[in-house]
Amino acid sequence: MRILVVDDHRELAETLAVGLRREGMAVDLAGDGPSALERTSVSRYDVVVLDRNLPGLHGDDVCRALVAREHPARVLMLTAAATIEDRVDGLTCGADDYLPKPFVFAELVARIRALIRRSQPAVPPVLVHGDLNLDPAKRVAVRAGRVLSLSPKEFAVLELLLAAGGRVVSAEELLERAWDEEADPFTNAVKVTLSRLRRKLGEPQFIETVPQAGYRIVGA
Repeated sequence: MRILVVDDHRELAETLAVGLRREGMAVDLAGDGPSALERTSVSRYDVVVLDRNLPGLHGDDVCRALVAREHPARVLMLTAAATIEDRVDGLTCGADDYLPKPFVFAELVARIRALIRRSQPAVPPVLVHGDLNLDPAKRVAVRAGRVLSLSPKEFAVLELLLAAGGRVVSAEELLERAWDEEADPFTNAVKVTLSRLRRKLGEPQFIETVPQAGYRIVGA
């Protein structure tokens, strides 16, 4: 899950980013409307958490531009104004959800996950493959009764592969979805993460490397 947080309050944005990364999400930041449009033009995001009152370009205009571009990201709009009229205006310009400030962080996470579920083919709340159970909401993976100690990136990669249902997922897609814009596309981060993940999963292995293509779950 790759998220763009757009807010001119840098401290708040960075705090949200830290919390969302702990939830296993890759997070990029933008501090104004033009920067948000620039980032969405070059990167694929699942959800844009968009503050409505932005410098440079109002959040409503950013939202309208994303809709006009047919950008696939869902938009969760944030604002300190919580009147019904404000919510209607935000939703009318194309936002998928609306959350007034101040908000509880757990609700923000729940709303982001709900938007992601709506933007993708239906995926069970708990992903199961053989003796492996992965619960994205609780951030828990269990195999044969053993709780796996996975890093956020290992968990994210496993979740993406399981959700793909046997489809081959390229290293580029894994890097795009599980890492943020700071990731170097020329590193072997994906290969190293897969190696550690396989070691933690134990035998029998079910993550297959498809030469020149990527990775997939076998038997899915």
